[in-house]
Parts: sequence; C-alpha cells; structure tokens
Amino acid sequence: MSMNFSLKQYKIDVTNVVRNAMPAMLYQEAIEHEVGAAIADSGALMVRSGQKTGRSPGDKRIVEHHDSKDDIWWGKVNVAVDENTFEINRERAIDYLNTRERIYVVDGFAGWDPNEQIKIRIICSRPYHALFMWNMMIRPTDEQLAEFGEPDYVIFNSGQFPANRYTTGMTSKTSVDLSFERREIVILGTEYAGEMKKGIFTVMNYIMPKRGVLSMHCSANVGYEGDVSIFFGLSGTGKTTLSADQDRKLIGDDEHCWTDEGVHNIEGGCYAKAIDLSAENEPEIYGAIKFGTVLENVVYHERSHAVDFSDVSITQNTRAAYPIEYIPNAQIPCIAGHPKNIILLTCDAFGVLPPVAKLTREQAMYHFISGYTAKVAGTEMGVTEPEATFSACFGAAFMVWHPSMYAELLAKKMEENNTTAWLVNTGWTGGAYGVGKRIRLKHTRSIINAIHGGAFDHVDYVTDPFFGFAVPTSCPELPNEILIPKNTWSDGNAYDKQARQLAHLFTRNFEQYKDGSSQAIINAAPRV
Repeated sequence: MSMNFSLKQYKIDVTNVVRNAMPAMLYQEAIEHEVGAAIADSGALMVRSGQKTGRSPGDKRIVEHHDSKDDIWWGKVNVAVDENTFEINRERAIDYLNTRERIYVVDGFAGWDPNEQIKIRIICSRPYHALFMWNMMIRPTDEQLAEFGEPDYVIFNSGQFPANRYTTGMTSKTSVDLSFERREIVILGTEYAGEMKKGIFTVMNYIMPKRGVLSMHCSANVGYEGDVSIFFGLSGTGKTTLSADQDRKLIGDDEHCWTDEGVHNIEGGCYAKAIDLSAENEPEIYGAIKFGTVLENVVYHERSHAVDFSDVSITQNTRAAYPIEYIPNAQIPCIAGHPKNIILLTCDAFGVLPPVAKLTREQAMYHFISGYTAKVAGTEMGVTEPEATFSACFGAAFMVWHPSMYAELLAKKMEENNTTAWLVNTGWTGGAYGVGKRIRLKHTRSIINAIHGGAFDHVDYVTDPFFGFAVPTSCPELPNEILIPKNTWSDGNAYDKQARQLAHLFTRNFEQYKDGSSQAIINAAPRV
C-alpha cells in the first residue's frame, strides 16, 4: 500500500491518495467516513450503496468510434454515445474527484491466466468501493504492484455525483460510460459497486473473443479427478450457490474465460446474493462472511450487530463480496482444464421446464443464444417479482459482440473437447409462479451430483413433447415423478397450454437471431 500516489496524468490534483490499502485500513476509513457503515458480529463490513441497490443496465453507454463501431452489437444492450458526451461525463467525474479530501486507488488484475491477464485501475472516493474491488479483482503481490506501470483500463467511479440529464444522450442522473479507445469507464449517479465489476466484465467480453477466447457469464468448479463443470445462468438462478460444492473445488462464481488450454476465472473474489443466507443451505458462502467481506444493504440487530439475512426492507438484492480464498476449497490459482459438463441454469417461472434435461449440441446452442430465465426480484432496479425474460448468452447486458460470436466459440470448444450440455431448471414445479413451488435446493444439488457422478449415463430418457430434449426418468435421491413436469401439475391440460405458451415465447424471441444461426440450431427450437 502506498500513500500520496499521484494521479496528475488524469488531471486529478488531490494529494491524499491511498493506493491498494489493506482491508483493516479500509475498515477504519469506512467507519470514519462512510455514512451508516458498521461491523457485523461476524467481522464483515456492512455498508449501504445509496439509492441504487442494483445495476442500471438502461444507463450503460459505449462510445461509438470508427475503430470499434463495426464490432459492436448495437441496440438496447449496447447504446451508442458520442465521444464529446463521454468527455463531458469524464470531466464531470474528475471535477467531482478533485473536490474530495481523500481518494482511493486499487490496482489489480482481471484474468488468472497470465497470457490473457489485463491490468485494471480503480479510482474512487468511497472506502467501501475500494474494499469491494480489492476483493473482486486479482490482488497483486507487492512485487507486482511495484512493477505495475500504467493500467490497461481505468475506472473513474464518481457515483456519488449525478450525470447532467440535459447532456446529449443521457436518460437519467445515472450514467456508466465505456470507451474502448480511451480504455476508460466513467461512473456517475450510482454507488452500486457491482457497476465496476460488470464494467470490467464488459471489457473482457470485447477483447477476449478477438483472441479466440470465449468469455462467459458462468460459475465453474472442478472435481478432485480434474473434471470441470461450468454453470451458465443469470443472477438468481443458482450459479454461485451450486458451484460452491464441498465435494469440488471452486474455480469462480460468475465470470470465466475458456482458452485453448482450459478455463480460468476473470475475478479474484465472489459476489454472492445474501438473501435468506444460512449455514445449513449454503455453508461455504455463509462461512465466507467474516473480516474482510463487504456486506451490502443488509439489516442488522442494533445491539448485537447480527445480520438478519431474511430482512429485505432495504432491498432483496443484499450481497456479500469476499476474496475467493474465503471459500475453503477454492482452486488457487483459479485455473483448470476443459469442461466435461456445461450446465445451463434457468429459473422457469412458468413451471414448464423439467428439473434436468440432456441437450444435443444444437439444442445447447439454441438455449445458450436464447438465455431464458425469470428475472429474480432485486437484481435490477424496479423488478419486484419474477418475470420471464430472455438474455442472450445468459448475460446479454454484458455482451459486446453479436450473440452468435459467443455461440460459435462455445460450439467450437464443446466439439473440440467432447463436452456434454445439460439444462437445469431451478425455478417452479407443480404449477407456475403463484401456484406451484420453487424446486428445492436439495433436489437441484442431487441433480448436479448425478451429472458429476455419471448417474445419468445409465438411465432411461423420454423426449419432451414440446422442447424435444431428453429428460431422464430417474435420479438418485429424487422422487421420479418430479422429473417429468407435467406429472407435478394437478391439471395436465393446463400444463400443455402453459408449455405451448412458453414454447411460443422461445420461438418469437429467437426470430432476431435466425440470420446468424445455422439450420441445425434453428431446428433445435421447441415445437409450437
């Protein structure tokens, strides 16, 4: 850690700059300077992210520049902003940072594979943000820090200061702007720390495919015999929970790259949902809530400082950010071989999809491009109950290229490594949301164990009449009737009607991707 680090190259003249402070110092800074910061009885630092308690995907902008504009999948996800507007917001951010008495810098890495690693610099004014990114990036050794030099990308986090709504292209007081040419991200009007993490992921989603590396919104773990599994899924589908397995080593919980050598984590930490967290259901994550961990927007008992993980009065999107080594069986360094299994997680609010299905390669591509799930309450601003959504590559909000770019890379790597794909539904059974019930975590864990143990290699399958994939008829430790979703509904005709409706939603959504997809992938669509 170095004090009085100079930021004059960015026209930031503050002299009190704290670089790569250790957690204990950032705790002290947070208790002194953060409104509402407190220490939990477990030792974690509890903080508030302000008005925004989730990401603001509608406020993300990418600079339209002649060097990169032909690469980018422009539209609702990647909204263009001109260079002049970026400069205005950048100056606004730097003007704000220049009003601060103290600034925090965190220099770290993204990507555990040294061949694909990039250097990131965070410049912020909240100690909470510094500790969050200290946890989430790969932390340099003292020797690496001394030789760090200039970063590849810089994030200016002035989230306490609003964007000017009258600036061209702004839709609110929040703006997260990315320039690939300047290699900079500017954050205004949101103090939600996840914007920094996902900003880096967006950068990786641009530069990695250029190198033939597949960047993925997924978690990953590895068995003690070296068999790797990756779990695709949007927030709330179980990526973090299901990859934290006491019988396997965790590679990472959210962001990975698949190279010609295998899989590696992009991050140095985990960002777990904390709602209803318990030692019984999620022992590895619960055990990681200790000194050094950041707890966002949780409610705690005034006298004991014990956290009430069931209290969602601030937000349903309560979160814990901690270094990956806080998971006892983490794979350090976070690198492993090629995946044996790919698990596409979905939280089906309609109660139609089976708890597990085996996919052909074409079906895997179809469902990967579709990215169906239900948005779970609290992940984004304004979502209060689950709603059906499609998010390309299970992470459209962070994809920069057209989804077919990532899908083709996935197909190529699956074929080269003989990887098997599965669809696992962690959503509803016995009826749609409001009628049925959420599939028990215990049952989903049994399914994942069966995939890893090869239990589905020797069972009978039936073909789903609507979606065409292969559904196993038995699974160890599971009642067989729950494997066929229609059997769990009291009214079979009502199930058929709901299944047709969902199949129609899939077909309608996929229309936008037909031009970039092979006939084999198009033929993997559900039968309406």
